[in-house]
Amino acid sequence: MSIALRTQRGWLACAVALGLTACATFNTADYVAPDVPLWLTRSTGAMTVTARRVLTKEARQIGDVREFGGTRRPPHERGSPEIDPASNRVFVGSSDGGFYALRAEDLSSIWRFETERGAQSEPVYDAELDVVYFGSQDGALYCVRAATGDLVWRYNTGAEVSKRPARVGETLYVANAADVLFAIDRRSGVTRWRVRRPSALGREVQGYSAPTVDGDEVFLGFSDGHVMAYKRDMGADAWPEPADLLASAELGGEEAKLLDVDTTPVVAHLPNLGRVVFVAAHASGVHALSGASGAPVWRQEKALGVSDVVLWEEPAHRLPGAPSDDPILPARSLLLASSSLSGLWALEPSTGEIVWRIRIPDGGISAPVPAMGALLVGSPRHGLHLISPLNGRGIDGIDTGTGFTGHPAVYGKRAYALSNNGVLLALSIDPPLPR
Repeated sequence: MSIALRTQRGWLACAVALGLTACATFNTADYVAPDVPLWLTRSTGAMTVTARRVLTKEARQIGDVREFGGTRRPPHERGSPEIDPASNRVFVGSSDGGFYALRAEDLSSIWRFETERGAQSEPVYDAELDVVYFGSQDGALYCVRAATGDLVWRYNTGAEVSKRPARVGETLYVANAADVLFAIDRRSGVTRWRVRRPSALGREVQGYSAPTVDGDEVFLGFSDGHVMAYKRDMGADAWPEPADLLASAELGGEEAKLLDVDTTPVVAHLPNLGRVVFVAAHASGVHALSGASGAPVWRQEKALGVSDVVLWEEPAHRLPGAPSDDPILPARSLLLASSSLSGLWALEPSTGEIVWRIRIPDGGISAPVPAMGALLVGSPRHGLHLISPLNGRGIDGIDTGTGFTGHPAVYGKRAYALSNNGVLLALSIDPPLPR
């Protein structure tokens, strides 16, 4: 059986065989240099589907059936998988209200936990306690035992929780759709502190930011166009004042009506700049802020409508198979910004200068996920794509007919992604070079 990938605006056209041979082991030692031409010229596919599982119960999907170009399709599945490599388990939530634990090798069921509404979220596995934290459209953050699915605690936030919690030590940091940031004891589910900003008065784009922890601070974007840093112990302000991205961009009128900062902050420590926080506002582009004060460092105003920012980094290395006396290639990094309006951007992290930009299929793409030296992205209408971080060119892809809204999960050569028709795929990303 094969699935053909539609050619859309320059994206790769190919066919991928759906094999059912599964691999039960994970390996992070494999490495592929993305600038090796074989990535772009292989006659065989770089991605292979090793298992598939119809996960979402169609009769119980929560949400309206939507119209796309005259074709009726089920609601978007916004949940993203979480991988437990030590025990070969995959955790993922669905629009049918269920949160699932599955065996990584064949996607067979271990348990299913029922929520009051959809469990479309980005879960976090806590290996020390062997529990999973995940949010739900019922407004709660759940903690369940990874082995059995038994409930440990349920924390009601009062609004949708779909973004990934951040865990540091004994504390979970989680944001909900109402611009509230919570610090929660990971064992008991008891509140340690919370902060809230008033919701935006203008129009809002669907989505919101998740917290990022770096050092003693927690960083978060808000729907009113501000970004703030808080002390992670007590929630006190860590910056003199919130960073107002629209004011720094001097926007007004119609431009300022879409205020949202929906991207999860990305923190990097750069030479000559120190700690920098990367975020994007829908109306003002991608911003780099000082991690110490929130002051502007640079802005790329052309990258509008950005929903995700990701820092891609490659360490200094020799090409696989190169002699030991070959020169070492220097480390490099790119700030990737995905937008359904303006495309996928690769920016120089220190300056914001454009390295490359590509148009993307209608409906946008998910956050790029590093995978074997390449980038794996989902498109809500046009399948999964493996692309080169050096120029955005397509390497491989598959199209199940309904697309992928949530971002995939990757560990070594293994990847998992939940399609919009509720089918979970396990994939192998095969490097083209001999070991």
